[in-house]
This record gives sequence, structure tokens and C-alpha cells, in this order.
Amino acid sequence: MAKTPKAELKEAEKAIEKAEKLEEKEEKQLEAKTQKVKEEKEIELKKETTAEKKAKLLEKAKALEKAIDETEKVSVEKIKIKKEDDEVKKDTLVPMEDYLKSSIHLGTRVITPDMRSYVYRRRADGLAVFNTALLDDKIREGADYLAQFAPGDMILVCKREAGWKAADKFAELFGIRKFTKKYPAGILTNTNLDNFFETKLVFICDPWLDKNALADANKVNVPVLSICDTNNFTRGVKKIIPRNNKSGKSVGMILYLLARIYSEKRNLNVQIPPIQEFIDDWDNLQPPK
Repeated sequence: MAKTPKAELKEAEKAIEKAEKLEEKEEKQLEAKTQKVKEEKEIELKKETTAEKKAKLLEKAKALEKAIDETEKVSVEKIKIKKEDDEVKKDTLVPMEDYLKSSIHLGTRVITPDMRSYVYRRRADGLAVFNTALLDDKIREGADYLAQFAPGDMILVCKREAGWKAADKFAELFGIRKFTKKYPAGILTNTNLDNFFETKLVFICDPWLDKNALADANKVNVPVLSICDTNNFTRGVKKIIPRNNKSGKSVGMILYLLARIYSEKRNLNVQIPPIQEFIDDWDNLQPPK
């Protein structure tokens, strides 16, 4: 029996509906597969990223460990060097406390270009402070230079009253000709003077106050050894001892140490007296705060 158009239409509609459901089911299955593949890829990507991060972190950790090892080695080396430096510094001519008591390290408020390299810093009150690490070195250098000359081949000039006690003692010990209260200008240059004489070294305590002796020495090409403070210009000075030259206790400390080293290097049979004979009231002095 032939199907009516109406029946055929219903069958077609059912077939279409079935096809749509099947298509929808396949789309959902495809979407599910796609989502699964996507999730699997994301998981793989996360695994790779995590592995990369771990590798980078491990690399950083190794680098950090190496850096720590190097730092520890450097620190140990620094400690070793500091210990060696401290041991060397312990072998000073006098204890550091004695240097500080004498104010040998204190300069003035003025610092000339000639003396700037010897200055460590300024105090709160404006006074310059000499580099204490150079204390021994510069005094030893000055003594080495002084030791090249015999006592009879030099003169000592110290016009500043604060240094007279130490200058007198130093000159007395070695029989050196000295000029303290006054230096007669021309005695090294003017042969017509009754007191004219020749010398091989002029040792002065201040290039400014003892400028006449410095000028005479320069005219006859005689080398000059000088104690120089932070406010001094050093033109014409052959060898300098950079220290406080304004204080009697500082000049006393310098001349006391020079006497000790000079006597030893020249093999002189001279008994160097204690520092109390170079500096007044030494036992009661206190290091500056």
C-alpha cells in the first residue's frame, strides 16, 4: 500500500531528527576528544615548564653555591690578610697608644696640596688627621735618610719653642750643631762671615718657621730633611717626615724615635735616654678622645 505524502513527510522528519541527534552526538564526542587532547597538551606543557623551571632553579642553586664558596674563600683570605696586617702593625716603633698620646697624628685645619696625600680625614672640629698607617714607615724613611750623614755633617734647626727641649736633647746625644732660638741667615752661604761653615745636611722642624735655613740650604745645594705638618709647603725639601710639628710632645716623639734608629744604623755607642727626657710630663699624658 502506497504511503501518503503525509506519512512520507513524517518519516523524512524523523530521519532528519535522527541525523541531527547523531550529528550532535558526534560533535559532542569530537568536542570531548578535542578537550581531552587540549588538556593532555596543557599537562605536557606544564610538565615541560616545570622541568625547565626545576632545571633553571637547579642551575641557579649551583651558581649560588659556587658564589658562596668563592665568598667564603675571599672572606677567609681577607681574614688571613687582616691577621697578617695586624701582626705587622703590632711591630711598631712604639705602641700605638704612645703615638696617640704624643698627638703626632694631628695636623692643622689647613691642608696644602703638598701634604694632602698624607691626610686620612678631618675631625669634627676641623683638624686634619694624618694617616696613622704611615706613622712608622715615614719615620723609618726619615731615619734611613738621616743615617746617611755623620753627626758632624749636619745641623739641626728648630725655631719653634715647643720643640727646643727635644732638639737640645737630640743634638746633645750626637754632638750635632743646632740652632733653636735663632738661625743666623747667611752662615751657610756668605763666606765673609766669621761664623760661616759648610754642612752636608740641614735638618729643620718646620719649613715655614725655619725658612731662612731652608733658603740657605737651597742656595748652596745642601739637601734638607724636614718635619712637615698639613699646612706646610714642601718646595726645597729633599726628604719629609709628615707629622705634627706644632706640638712639643709630637716633635719630642719624632726626635726620640729618630735618635733610636739613627744610633743603631750608624753603630754609635750612644745610650738613648727614655722618652721622658724628650717630652715634658710624658707619664701624665693621655691619648686625645
